Amino acid sequence: MPGTRTSRTAVEIASQPECWRRAARLLPSRAAVLPRRGERVAVVGCGTSWFVAQAYAALRESGGHGETDAFAASEFPAGRTYDRVVAVTRSGTTTEVLGLLGRLRGTVPTGAITADPGTPVAGAADDVAVLDFADEESVVQTRFATTVLALLRAHLEAEGALPPGVRPLAAAVRDADSAVASPLPAAVRTAEQFTFLGAGWCHGLALEAALKMREAAGAWTEAYPAMEYRHGPVSVTGPGRVVWILGTPPPGLVDEAARAGGTVVADSRAGEGGIDPLADLVRAQRLAVAVAEARGCDPDRPAHLTRSVVLDGPRA
Repeated sequence: MPGTRTSRTAVEIASQPECWRRAARLLPSRAAVLPRRGERVAVVGCGTSWFVAQAYAALRESGGHGETDAFAASEFPAGRTYDRVVAVTRSGTTTEVLGLLGRLRGTVPTGAITADPGTPVAGAADDVAVLDFADEESVVQTRFATTVLALLRAHLEAEGALPPGVRPLAAAVRDADSAVASPLPAAVRTAEQFTFLGAGWCHGLALEAALKMREAAGAWTEAYPAMEYRHGPVSVTGPGRVVWILGTPPPGLVDEAARAGGTVVADSRAGEGGIDPLADLVRAQRLAVAVAEARGCDPDRPAHLTRSVVLDGPRA
């Protein structure tokens, strides 16, 4: 029964700080896949990988490393030109990713970041970076996605292209060490609804936090750019509902969410010594597992999901 054992998902969540350290150490051997300064780059993925792509695109572009777009692989704009396309795919088998790489072959340099070198993506992309140490048994992605972002963030740091307010990866690792062990507030564990917010690169993290809650626990979750909260999402805030802000909150937003009656999770010091947003995502992952178990769900076996989406026939 759920709750009588430590889930595999929880074990993988707890391993993230060491995965991020290892990614940083391995950066020189994985750099061939990564964008060069000044390149116009598209980063693609599906589901969690797409949200990682969005976070990275915002980091890279705001850090001055080069123009960067992020797309769901199925929505890549035909005819738009890039200097490089990078795909993020844990399994290396996702139909939409493989189809896109096949269509792009010979027209633009392509790279892939994956957890499994023995899958079709190894032959579909020009270069492949393998993070097999961050692979997962779980259907729900946690450590692979954040380790990809840790690698990409470490690369920007090495290139002197971290945006203002984004701390070195080592700070995120230290915060993650605490995030995997610190208790979650009772008010968020028992809430009925969750709205995740983030600005800039943290919007991608907010989208991913909401997805984890939906996947693992079947919970009612939403995610928006932080400043969009006042433009409608505030209307669902109230007692028993959570507003979780990843990164530094915009001025006045915490007070407004509190006045609406919600439980607010935010760190006003996130960009200046508070919890790193990537480590805060770890806390949201842990919450997803806790809520799943409290609702009698098994986070290792989420409803209607498989580890990779492989389509056949006309859908592919």
